[in-house]
Amino acid sequence: MSYRAPLRQLRTALKTVGADRLAETTLFAEATEDTVTAVLAEAARLAENVLAPLQRAGDLHPARLENGVVRTSPGYAEGYRAIAEGGWVGIGADPEYGGMGLPMTVVSAVGEMLSASCLSLSLNPLLTQGQIEALHAHASEEIKALYLPKLVSGEWTGTMNLTEPQAGSDVGALRSTARPNGDGTFAVTGQKIFISWGDHDLTENICHLVLARLPGAAPGTRGISLFLVPKVLPGAEGDPGAANSLRTVSLEHKMGLHGSPTAVLDFDGATGWLIGAEHAGMAAMFTMMNNARLGVGVEGLGVAEAALQQALAFAAERRQGRTPNGEPTIQGHADVRRMLGEMAGLTATARMICLDCAFSLDMARAADSDEERARWAARGALLTPIAKAFGTETGCRVSDLGIQVHGGMGYVEETGAAQYFRDVRVTAIYEGTNGIQAMDLVGRKLADGGAALRGLLGEIGAGIDAADAALAGPMRAALGEIERTADWMLAAEMTDRAAGAAPFLRALALMLGAHHLAAAARIDPGLSALAGLHVGRLLPEAGALCAQARAGAQGLYAFDPAELRA
Repeated sequence: MSYRAPLRQLRTALKTVGADRLAETTLFAEATEDTVTAVLAEAARLAENVLAPLQRAGDLHPARLENGVVRTSPGYAEGYRAIAEGGWVGIGADPEYGGMGLPMTVVSAVGEMLSASCLSLSLNPLLTQGQIEALHAHASEEIKALYLPKLVSGEWTGTMNLTEPQAGSDVGALRSTARPNGDGTFAVTGQKIFISWGDHDLTENICHLVLARLPGAAPGTRGISLFLVPKVLPGAEGDPGAANSLRTVSLEHKMGLHGSPTAVLDFDGATGWLIGAEHAGMAAMFTMMNNARLGVGVEGLGVAEAALQQALAFAAERRQGRTPNGEPTIQGHADVRRMLGEMAGLTATARMICLDCAFSLDMARAADSDEERARWAARGALLTPIAKAFGTETGCRVSDLGIQVHGGMGYVEETGAAQYFRDVRVTAIYEGTNGIQAMDLVGRKLADGGAALRGLLGEIGAGIDAADAALAGPMRAALGEIERTADWMLAAEMTDRAAGAAPFLRALALMLGAHHLAAAARIDPGLSALAGLHVGRLLPEAGALCAQARAGAQGLYAFDPAELRA
């Protein structure tokens, strides 16, 4: 089946999280309802008509490395050109550099549609958007003037280079070096792995943000600096010059995302420019990573929506057995209804959480007072690991259920159901594994004594008071368990917190889903049944998850994995 952009669901979700308030701010005054509606409609046409037809081509004809040149999948050059020429790379960028200046909330809604239609290709502009954010915040005026217009227009693309063979999630173990050349540039040397869109033939230049160590730098993350290392050294006006001293060693053969070239890059004294202060590279890179973490959560959401659509279409056509309600297709079977309902509830929840996170980050820039901006920033920071982890887990779970709804045909590649699962699986790993996101939630995000979390739980409590009576009771019980677990986390040692971090994050996400769906049902009564299903069938998991979260680490360390080895 063909992908159809869920414009009605997106509009309802935007209203539910309060995104209409953005047009009331000075910064986003142009993001009126009419403007946002027009932007989403145009993005829908791009996703449905241009990108969706490339989904299968990228899977069947992966990117390949030939004689040192990366060749992308058939149709990808035309698809990327449509993205760039439509201004979609710079949708959220500063108008000073050619961007549209739209809020992250709208960027995320567009990102869902692009990810749903062709995840492999949509990953490319997502990385560039993150680099634009990092350069805008930390680069010199000269770097910004030269690079940002090219990146914003999509003439050039951007990457992030953190991972090395010996340094995955432990970024502080990296060995890449940068030595001053004496002219304000640096010679960057080292090997980076797992670089998404690290090389390709879509644009004339690729700009790499590379973490490396200056001479005499301290060990660990405190000694890391950030450098901009272009594939081609640009002239003063941005015209392409000589090739830089870097090469693509190989492309990874992956489980999915075959259309997205994942490169091993070797930097051999490549010319680079310092971004931000010396030894402050992690702070600068986190600007890009935090942007990307929300974006990756949106990737998971997009795949979930696409997998849900395909499962719904299949279930409405597939005839198999007698159904209790007399429907001629398998959607009349109770267990199929259960799977479709879970898929829909999780997808709607992930959408609300991602857009709520984006809206908070927008308000952190647009609110009137310093106090308000700080409060919104803390709220957005709290929601970021939840959006990333729950969004990507939802992509994995919903695409897995989509295969199950298809039965044996889901295991047959021609249906496309399996590709969704293969493509989305890595999103739970890259941009910080979901376990790291959970530990971030119960660690750094509770370092304020739980103020931001308690504020969020207070919002949920107020929402319960306004909820339908049939929903309020179960929601209040689940909220009580989460509040009790939050208190436990704040009093616990960090090892005990970490042991229960993942179940606590999921419990909180399910609670947020109930909160948002109950509110959305008041805007669109057609969502009342889905809200009831979520509260009745998914939210009860929160109690068991909270019990796991409070179990502490003792049992985990009493268990010896060596005992299981033969």
